[in-house]
Amino acid sequence: MISTTALPERLVPSNGPNWDIRVAHRLDEIMQVISLRAIAYMHEQSCPYDEEIDGNDFAGATHLIARLNGEPVGCVRLRWFAQFFKVERVAVLPRYRKSGLGAALLDASFELGAKKGYGHALGHVEPSIVGLWQRACGVNPRPGRANLAFSDHAYVEVEKFIPKRDDAIHKDSDPMILLRPEGEWDRPGVLDRSNERLIPLRAARQA
Repeated sequence: MISTTALPERLVPSNGPNWDIRVAHRLDEIMQVISLRAIAYMHEQSCPYDEEIDGNDFAGATHLIARLNGEPVGCVRLRWFAQFFKVERVAVLPRYRKSGLGAALLDASFELGAKKGYGHALGHVEPSIVGLWQRACGVNPRPGRANLAFSDHAYVEVEKFIPKRDDAIHKDSDPMILLRPEGEWDRPGVLDRSNERLIPLRAARQA
């Protein structure tokens, strides 16, 4: 889980919604992500199905899903490359567009990327909301890069440099940590608990 309590206070006001932002691990959670994106992109922006469901949802991608009182209300897709990761497909239900949820999803994305050891994030943002991303999360247009267009919309390429985390995952991290589910490296997982089965076996061998 990516706790919103770790996000900047300006993005999660004490009197605002208590977002629960987590990595989508199960098929039903991916279905919720696709449903949210269908509303935001296929319905509102008339994006064709095969352009929205573009073949990148399962190959090297991580999805974050935000819930409010258990109800899916927003999502974002992250794709991982050797030296950077891309923040894509940010989708928020219309009634939460001015609630700070979009910024919370972005900061959760940068938090997860930093935990995985990344220091550079890229994204494509519609020109009308570049300023919002700048103010909310410190994302800036990439110098010297031309604007682009796809799915009948114009986009600006933006980037964010992320401070290094001392507790980032690396090749020498504890092997059991590397076995844990995506985004849940700080708490024991099912394979940690599987070691409990070895305790009686060890005791029997030593008897």
